[in-house]
Amino acid sequence: MKLSDFDFDLPEDLIATRPAVPRSSARLLVAEQDRITDARVTDLTEWLRPGDRLVLNDTRVIPARLSGKRHRDSAQGPVAARIDVTLLEPQANGTWAALLKPLKKIKPGEHIRFGAGLSGELTEVVDGQARLRFNLTGSDFDAALAEAGAMPLPPYIAAKRPADAQDKTDYQTVWAKHSGAVAAPTASLHFDAPLLAALAAKGVEFTYVTLHVGAGTFLPVKVEDVTSHRMHAEWGQVTAEAAQDIAATRAAGHRVIPVGTTALRLIESAARDSGTIAPWEGETDIFIYPGFEFRVADALMTNFHLPKSTLMMLVSALMGQERMRRVYAHAVSERYRFFSYGDASLLIPKSA
Repeated sequence: MKLSDFDFDLPEDLIATRPAVPRSSARLLVAEQDRITDARVTDLTEWLRPGDRLVLNDTRVIPARLSGKRHRDSAQGPVAARIDVTLLEPQANGTWAALLKPLKKIKPGEHIRFGAGLSGELTEVVDGQARLRFNLTGSDFDAALAEAGAMPLPPYIAAKRPADAQDKTDYQTVWAKHSGAVAAPTASLHFDAPLLAALAAKGVEFTYVTLHVGAGTFLPVKVEDVTSHRMHAEWGQVTAEAAQDIAATRAAGHRVIPVGTTALRLIESAARDSGTIAPWEGETDIFIYPGFEFRVADALMTNFHLPKSTLMMLVSALMGQERMRRVYAHAVSERYRFFSYGDASLLIPKSA
């Protein structure tokens, strides 16, 4: 299985830099077996059935991008250098793993001042990643980060424009609860309160799980034999209540439909050991590519993904490679908007 099997031509102007307004007005490509239908996200009420269960990732994206100054004394006087920081994840010893640019401009023991009373000390560098110890903790840290930080937009958006205040709303789901992600579960960005109410009135059920999406989600696949690719690990949790509700839906013959690849990867991780959904907590590095046996998900709502990405491999595993080639060819020809702020697809591998 070659990396080139998951490549396709994508016009640059189809990469969305802002979301649809309102959220639920985005376009929705529905692929059910071999049929493709053009719709809107608001039309989910027509495609979902009473008893279907949507699995939603309730992670909250932190404003993980910081820009600060490193100050150093010299014989010529104080010398300042700008340091850009992307927070990755908290460590057990109270520090944060982070990416620093330029890393060569700062030494362990030196501090970076970010504003809002927030500063961080570089304690060490591990495998190219910095460890920062901040001067604030708990709610004080959260408040300062909210003021000083910017949302960590994906590289393909950040290359076109900087993050701004609007992204703090746009790049967050309406049900975000547990802080820890540095990338959004983007399929969930299409939901707003009116759509959730309409789905509930239809009899659609909701279950919340947590997967803290990491910066590794944007890492490219660098091996030609995709089966040798090693996935990044991300922390997630499926509670006992969530597992019970998902199991009950399956037992009743209804469909379990994760919203986003993060939710799908998490519930499939929770079913790896026993073959059925079970409570689960820990780090998952599950890699889903064609040949994977799905044990929980019956369908998937997701955005349109990067060529040659692990997410293209995931949707190809669910729908089949040839079918996904047709889906993406249709999406390009009909000018669907791609990636994090783009349009959505509802992928239903079989009718039931």
